[in-house]
This record gives sequence, structure tokens and C-alpha cells, in this order.
Amino acid sequence: MEFKHEPVMLEECIKGLNIKKDGIYVDGTLGGAGHSKEILKRLSKDGKLIGIDRDEEALSAAKENLKEFNNVIYIHDNHDNIKNILEHLKIDKVDGILLDLGVSSYQLDERNRGFSYLGENELDMRMDKSQKLTAKDVVNKYKEEDLANLIYQYGEERFSRKIAKNICEYRKQKEIETTKELVEIIEKSIPRKFQNDGHPAKRTFQAIRIEVNNEIKPLYDTVRNCIECLKPGGRLCIITFHSIEDRAVKNAYIDAKGKCTCPKDLPYCVCGAKSLGEIITRKPIVATDDEKERNSRSKSAKLRIFERK
Repeated sequence: MEFKHEPVMLEECIKGLNIKKDGIYVDGTLGGAGHSKEILKRLSKDGKLIGIDRDEEALSAAKENLKEFNNVIYIHDNHDNIKNILEHLKIDKVDGILLDLGVSSYQLDERNRGFSYLGENELDMRMDKSQKLTAKDVVNKYKEEDLANLIYQYGEERFSRKIAKNICEYRKQKEIETTKELVEIIEKSIPRKFQNDGHPAKRTFQAIRIEVNNEIKPLYDTVRNCIECLKPGGRLCIITFHSIEDRAVKNAYIDAKGKCTCPKDLPYCVCGAKSLGEIITRKPIVATDDEKERNSRSKSAKLRIFERK
């Protein structure tokens, strides 16, 4: 299947990165390479792009889409490991980093990956197929309380306890193997009158996907590490797609900016607050109405930008 992906807020990201022709840039979520292609068009032969993705299928597609460029380094890894990746490449600091978080359009459309609540496919949801933990493991092996907590925390699902209870009741008879089985359990757990806000399984599938791929727990530290990997004046652009991601990014930016907590009547700072830079976006940038109409994935997207000092 072709790796189709329309990059979200492409112009806003390119502008936000403030690209230098001979700079070094990192796309930490390479995917279909839509953002990366535009970055590379603005780089000279002395510039460099490092493309990171944990999905090998994404990397293969990106190599094909970027075959006209010879200043790209492809890395099969997780952007959470950015410091180790750059150290291995003997690169001290970079001029810009882009993270487009969440699941890609391709991963959702490629039904056998198990990300989609449409159709009947094996419960998988791994972005990196080499890892052991799958959605099937989460659904069939987690305790009821742990299931309820993660569905509530990562999916913000008000009926999380009922869903977790019904999952555990179902699996007493047989293992839950397919996305269709899980969807049917979820649908029976949510009263019909509350099933008019999108697909009833959307929030639970999001929660399980986040758990499988460990998308939230390291995010704050990842943002901090990315900022520390920037040269002075370097930019970090992060696109999030739900409030849990956005909150982690926002908090990391605020802490990295630093805030003096000393009483105002002191003549100088004694609290030791250290600033790594400035938040460029006082409020997150959102997609235009035109883009939202054209690309449904952009509807919930938020872009936040940080500049290293």
C-alpha cells in the first residue's frame, strides 16, 4: 500500500522552523516525509536532514519519496532517543526539530496494523513492529482497574470503568483477538444516547494505542531533550492531536522558558531559575478552515514553537 500522507500545517511548520540553507534539521516523525521534503527543498547541498521513525514501513516509503535528495540520514528509532541518536552521528547541536505526533494516516488506513476501529483486523497497534507489546496483550492481560484507568486517562472516556468491566467479562469466555470484537464490547458499554459524538470506540482505541506505543510518559522529557539539542536560535516545532499530548508539550515549554519565583521586592534573582529560550507561540497555531475542510486530520491539530537562546 502506498504511504499517502498530507502533512498537517505544512506552511506553518516551515515558517516556524525558520530554516537556514546550510542548517541541520531533524524530522523526528518522518512518516510519509511530507514535511521533510519541503525542508529539503530549502536546504543547500551543505544542509542536512535527519529523518527518524520507529515504523520501518514509513522509513521505506520516505526513502522512495525523498530519493532525489542525497543529504538525508535515515534512522529507525524513536524520537525519545534523540540525544543518543545525535551523539551516535557525532552531531552536537541542530538548527531545528519537527515532531508530528500521533498515528499517521497510513497507519490508520492500513487496516492490518490494527489502529482503526473500522473493519475486522487483528489487534496490534504497534508503530514499531519489532516491539513485543501489542494491543491484544493490553486488552487481554491488563487488570480491570488498570484498563479502566488507562482508558480514562489516555482516552478521556467517561464510560471507562464500564468498558473495562465488559472487556474482562468477555475475555473470561475467549481471548479478544480482533478490532471488531473490541468495538462491539465498547458499543455495548456506552449508552446509545451518548454515542453521537463521533465513533464510540474512538477514545478507547486512542487510549490503547497510546499505551502500546508509550506515547505520553516520556513526552515531557523528550521535549526537554529536543530543546537541549538545539543551537542558539534553533527552533522546535511540535504538532499535537489531543489535549493530553498538548498539555505535556505546553508544560515542558513553560518549564524550559523558566520563571523566576523570587519575591518582587528582591533586587536580583536568588531562586536559580534558568531559561533555555522563548516560547514563540503564546497560543498554539491551528489549521486554517480551508485545511480543516481538505484534511480531516488537521481538525484537532495544534502547533507549538520554542526557540533556543
